[in-house]
Formats: sequence, C-alpha cells, structure tokens
Amino acid sequence: MLIEKINPDFVFEDERGCLTQLVRTGYKQVNFITSKKGVTRGGHYHKLNAEAFFVISGKLTLHAQKGKVKEMYRFKKGDMFKVLPDVVHSFEFEANTLLISLYSRGVELKGGAKDIFVK
Repeated sequence: MLIEKINPDFVFEDERGCLTQLVRTGYKQVNFITSKKGVTRGGHYHKLNAEAFFVISGKLTLHAQKGKVKEMYRFKKGDMFKVLPDVVHSFEFEANTLLISLYSRGVELKGGAKDIFVK
C-alpha cells in the first residue's frame, strides 16, 4: 500500500465538544488547507518528507503513485492518513474541504530549495 491510514493520538469528547490531538511528535511543519469542490491539487512528491493529513470537513479522492503502482483512496471528515516519501499524490475534492497537513521535516530546505518535486 502506498498510503497508510492512521489515527489521531487522542480524542476527548464530552457535552462541551471535542478535542482531537492529531500528533504529539514527529512533525515539524503544519498547514491548514481549504479546497473547493471540483478542484484538483497536488501532482507532486517529497523526497525527504512523510506527509500526514487530517480531514476536518468535506471529502476527497486521493490518487497515489510510486513507479508503476497506482492506487486510489477516498477520505472524508475525521479520516487521517500518511503519504510516504517518493509517492506522487494528487487530490480531487468532491466537496468543499478543510484539511490539516503535517510534514515530518518541513518542505523549506537550507539554501532556499524545497522538498517538492513534480512527477
């Protein structure tokens, strides 16, 4: 499998609402992403970074490829998954979607280079 389905580290819920702790360690960059229904994003890979995603709301189809192996996954609100290094990934958003993305090292490298590569 090219994508690893993962779970938040901790979830606490009571009558006041819910607290979801995504991770305690292992990530150096966190992004908040909004995408509109019908949009396709991504089409790249990272050589150094594992990238985890948590779907706050909405739904998407993830296309993943490494070499000749191609896989497709569907994710919705509450799902969490990890894309490993060297896996080309792109997203088709089936609804307006809010995501959190977490990079294991961060994409900005020393000297101004970025760990983002187009297939």
